[in-house]
Amino acid sequence: MFKKKPNIKALAPLRSSDRRRIADQIIAEHGIEIPTQGPEEGPESGNGTSTTGVGAIRNSLLPENSLSARFTTTAGKDLKQVSGTVYMGAHPGEEQRILWIKFEDRFLPTVYTLWRNPGIIALLHTPDAVLQKLRGGADLMTPGLARGPPFPTKATKGSVVAIASLEKPSVPIVVGVCEIDVASLQEVRGVKGHAVRGEHWDGDEIWAWSQAGGIGGQAPEAIDGWANRDGLGGLEEQVSQVDIEDSNDEQGEGGVPLEGSLAGKQKVVEQNDFVVGEDGQPFEEVEVHRKEFSTKDIDEIFWKACLYGLHHYRNANKSDPHHGLNFPINQSAVISNLVLPFLPITTSQQAGSLNIKKTSWKNAKKFIKALEKARLLKSKDRDGGECVVLDIDWEDNAISSFVPYKLPKKDTVGAESGGGGGGKAISASISPSDPSIGQKLSKVDLYKAKEQLAPIFAASGASHHSLYLPAELRPIITSYIESENLISDTNKRLVNIDAVLANAVFDGSTALDREVLTKGSVPRDALIDRILKSCSPFWVLLRNDETRDKVKAHAGHAPKISITLETRSGNKTVTKLSGVESFHIPPQPLAEELQKICASSTSVGQLAGSSPKKPVLEVMVQGPQKDAVIKALEKRGVNRQWVEVNDKTKGKKK
Repeated sequence: MFKKKPNIKALAPLRSSDRRRIADQIIAEHGIEIPTQGPEEGPESGNGTSTTGVGAIRNSLLPENSLSARFTTTAGKDLKQVSGTVYMGAHPGEEQRILWIKFEDRFLPTVYTLWRNPGIIALLHTPDAVLQKLRGGADLMTPGLARGPPFPTKATKGSVVAIASLEKPSVPIVVGVCEIDVASLQEVRGVKGHAVRGEHWDGDEIWAWSQAGGIGGQAPEAIDGWANRDGLGGLEEQVSQVDIEDSNDEQGEGGVPLEGSLAGKQKVVEQNDFVVGEDGQPFEEVEVHRKEFSTKDIDEIFWKACLYGLHHYRNANKSDPHHGLNFPINQSAVISNLVLPFLPITTSQQAGSLNIKKTSWKNAKKFIKALEKARLLKSKDRDGGECVVLDIDWEDNAISSFVPYKLPKKDTVGAESGGGGGGKAISASISPSDPSIGQKLSKVDLYKAKEQLAPIFAASGASHHSLYLPAELRPIITSYIESENLISDTNKRLVNIDAVLANAVFDGSTALDREVLTKGSVPRDALIDRILKSCSPFWVLLRNDETRDKVKAHAGHAPKISITLETRSGNKTVTKLSGVESFHIPPQPLAEELQKICASSTSVGQLAGSSPKKPVLEVMVQGPQKDAVIKALEKRGVNRQWVEVNDKTKGKKK
């Protein structure tokens, strides 16, 4: 359906309540299982499911700061117009992509969602040669189904399914809708008709769509979560039909002859040639004993996580006296930046247990006061009861000699729960893959002479087609003045006007021009300034060790980064930032950093009025965050003079 590029309208950020509601609709529509936990493991939603588990799944399906937009496209042979909604989001440290497509009251996951969330829909298989046809927009015919029967029980008529190749059976490549009840098929050979209608695939326009204008993400080589997830129901059902009769056991010891066991095993293998994961265990291993965290355990974990965070900042930013932190730090930023990313969370159950509310301190303020009592930092209470950190003792032995422990991988459940997850949060807020951090920028203004100024440049043998610095233009103009003997006899600072200067520079269009032409002379500095103004301006932004001859110059005056503060929804202030791409700053990592620094929600969307071919992205931060934004830009080499601030929240003067 998305072989041709769809028309996607302007993106808008999703409210938190809408995001949770949509995620719950997706969970209900696709029958996604939510982990349950006991009454002592954390709060429940009222039906036995863990609220922490629901939050983790919501964030994994539709992360925070997601955006939505309406789209229109055409589908089918008759080019029927189809409209719907796309939902785009970015997990920490990753580029924003379209994650879900909604049309005809149905939510379709994109391949990006399937690569991150194994098992949320049924997975079918087909030979690689057939899959290549599907990636061109063809439908999957019934004889093309492989590794079955039996097929996944979720693959019923009208259900959304994924399709993978036999060569890479654990990597979904195509998303479609079943046109028949695939789960009930007993045979595929000789059966005619369409089995799955392809809607989206790795390589179509939805896969390739990106606000930054890049290419689509590459599919992984294998995904463990998909490997043993499908086909187990059929295997278990057939194993349950194997009858072991105790009446044949003459000794009554419960044993069976070795030959019979081998024959039975061979029979099962023959019946399950197309069952995915038949070499794996037909049931999930259950952990017999799981340690419950006491309050003392949670206190110790939080304390070590904070020491780990301080130790990491100390070593990662040695040249900075504040080690990469901007003081004062509010209490929510302390928890989100210095503690949560360093919690050793590996499961959703641990994410529910490792919560600040389950420590003996109960909240962030008391936790900070405990750190101050240990002389690790200094804090201060502000109006309203908020506690902020003013300084940190980086040379304290507990911080400098801390021995880091192993953190969970980025793809763990805890990493997406918003309450920890180590590696994922670190990549997003501590060591971001943002090449603009620490860069050195220098802006160079250049000038190119217009055609009528060519005689002035010819006198010194310079080309009027080249670009010059203001300091380079002065000797060229001086050379022309001396070659034409235009220096006034009465005043060496005055230059006599000849025909070339009169026609090319002083054309009589202004009162100053007429005055100069009447007097017949002009001060040397005024002449040079006037020639500069008559030249075409260009600009170059040099990054790090780049030189002027290696970077392409841009016509016009150098752009500025725009920061706008405005009021929305009555009394809510938002800070909008645009124009950072010209300064080699990727908007998405910047938004993620501002989210952590400001302890506020952020979003990245296309700037209203920008060209769809070369879209300008706009970062929006909740709250009046002008100072935090400027500090983040300065860390990326931006001079304050290159920033234009427009505060629309101030009342008009009467």
